[in-house]
Amino acid sequence: MRIIAGKYRAKILQSPKNGVVRPTADRAREALFNILSSKFGNSWEDCRFLDVFAGTGAVGLEALSRGAQKVGFVDINTINVLQNVKLFAQEKEKIKIYKFDARNLPPAKEKYNLVFLDAPYEKNLSESALEQLFCKCWLNNAAMIAVETQKNEKFEAPKVFEVVDERIYGPAKFRFLRLS
Repeated sequence: MRIIAGKYRAKILQSPKNGVVRPTADRAREALFNILSSKFGNSWEDCRFLDVFAGTGAVGLEALSRGAQKVGFVDINTINVLQNVKLFAQEKEKIKIYKFDARNLPPAKEKYNLVFLDAPYEKNLSESALEQLFCKCWLNNAAMIAVETQKNEKFEAPKVFEVVDERIYGPAKFRFLRLS
């Protein structure tokens, strides 16, 4: 697993071998960022990126490499993301790690305008995490959210969100949402 583009292109990230964490594949991550770049419309320097169910943190660190001004990571188990964040010590002022259950977030201290959710497949966690992000004010009004699920997994966005696009890459399906 590696960073695909930006300042840290080709930097190798650590990935656990135990199968507990399922990182987004490099090719799917590259496609995701191509789509986000076209849909987000802002420069990466204006991006406040939140990686929810962060796992290894690869997606958030990709945003950091591309120039995001702030990157937050939410996960109930931060061991894997902490290992990879250590590889970016010179960027520590831009990184915030939140050790929270995404289904039960505290009120936000910061708002994010680009969010990626990659919950464990087939556990129906994305919908409740999205509700928490909205209700606890983690999103700014123009936020774009990308949700990764297994391609055949049932997903229904909470009513405050509108699905604006869907794409399938191998076993993964990406849904792109905005506040409606």
